[in-house]
Amino acid sequence: MELQKTDTIAAPHARTLRFTECRLPGCYLVEFPNFRDHRGLFVKSFQRSAFAELGLECDFTESFYTESGENVLRGMHFQVPPADHAKLVYCMSGAIHDVALDLRIGSPTYGEHEAYDLSAEYNNAAYLPRGMAHGFFVRSAPAVVVYEVTSEHTPSHDTGIRWDSFGAVWPQSAPIISARDERLIPFAQFESPFRFDPDQLPKGHSRR
Repeated sequence: MELQKTDTIAAPHARTLRFTECRLPGCYLVEFPNFRDHRGLFVKSFQRSAFAELGLECDFTESFYTESGENVLRGMHFQVPPADHAKLVYCMSGAIHDVALDLRIGSPTYGEHEAYDLSAEYNNAAYLPRGMAHGFFVRSAPAVVVYEVTSEHTPSHDTGIRWDSFGAVWPQSAPIISARDERLIPFAQFESPFRFDPDQLPKGHSRR
């Protein structure tokens, strides 16, 4: 499923990140500036001033990556308060079908999901605010997926929603998943601790 782009926020100058507002409030697609020559490739994957200009939370305190093979699905994961976090997700190699699920009570898109095509070729990322479950399916392997998050991993607050319980259409109906992800509860049984506050939306958000 391809994301339908809405308002692209133009960069004030060259060589900066570009943000495209998504349907789920507070979510953005991020395009990385990249430069290729006879030596190879240069990609800028983070620029604090560009996030700050939109009022996006970007005090990333932990970074990690996964490498996944063909037809692997990881998700749908998140941490509950007080260890919840915003995250920036992108591919260093391969391509993924990336999915976000809105868990924020009171959100106009509560219980709805959105899919993004992320790849090393596109040099793009998904920015997800607090209160989103996240998962992905590998379209092109090996997929090395990097996560930048605003809180450190806390096992006691780390949980998830079953990947096939909220209406998402995945590229594969029988993906390779972990035993832990198989045991996650369905969305209908999840009692969300997240609350939507429109006053906390980024200042660049259209509030449509």
